[in-house]
Amino acid sequence: MASQNRQNYSNHVRLDPLFHMFLLPVAALNILAAIWNVIRNPSLGPAWLVILALAAAVAVVKIRTYALKVQDRIIRLEERLRLSQLLGDPLRSRIGDLTEAQLIALRFASDAEVAGLVEKALSGTMVPRELKQAVVDWRPDYFRV
Repeated sequence: MASQNRQNYSNHVRLDPLFHMFLLPVAALNILAAIWNVIRNPSLGPAWLVILALAAAVAVVKIRTYALKVQDRIIRLEERLRLSQLLGDPLRSRIGDLTEAQLIALRFASDAEVAGLVEKALSGTMVPRELKQAVVDWRPDYFRV
């Protein structure tokens, strides 16, 4: 991954061009075209096409959501394993108290700074967005979809 730009909070969000720039707009335009068609030709056939267009758009969004949820589950598992190796006894016993969002945010923290951020997360002084922003030595995640 040497050719990748150095990742940080301001550039870590990743867009999938085929999904965000093609599939979503096509799904939205398909719904609008189907609605326009039913307005111009009110009958059962065009109305059914609106329902099919909506179903296709829901499928597109759900398929993407399922993939992201699987990634979040894997990240949660990876971070629990990582934290169990890095944290001392007082914090290690509280790994289960971290929320999914906190674990996902902590994945960017370097090994050296993760303990301090876990303490802040468990004390309730930082929300996940703030945890990510507080990371100084960023561990990149170039495989996120």
